[in-house]
Order: sequence, then structure tokens, then C-alpha cells
Amino acid sequence: MTSSMRQEFPDLARHYWRAQRLWSGSYFAGSVGGAPLSIVRQYIEQQERPA
Repeated sequence: MTSSMRQEFPDLARHYWRAQRLWSGSYFAGSVGGAPLSIVRQYIEQQERPA
């Protein structure tokens, strides 16, 4: 957690102090409605990267 977030959200800082991070490990599961892998790959590659 950044220090500004610790100051703004002290309850979160207390809750996550052991891990020294705000987010826990997780995963995503989704469905593409039967689209071919080549179409899914093309879609992903065309997405803009976060700044």
C-alpha cells in the first residue's frame, strides 16, 4: 500500500499490515461463448495497454 493510501484509509492499513500489500492473490475465469482461440487471441492483442 502506498503511504498516501495508508493515510487516507487507515482501516485498510491496519487490516493489511502483515502482507504489506492491498490486494490478495486471485484469478479470473471467463467465457468467450465458443469463439475460436484465434479470434480470442486477436481480440486480446488489439486491447490497449494501461498507461
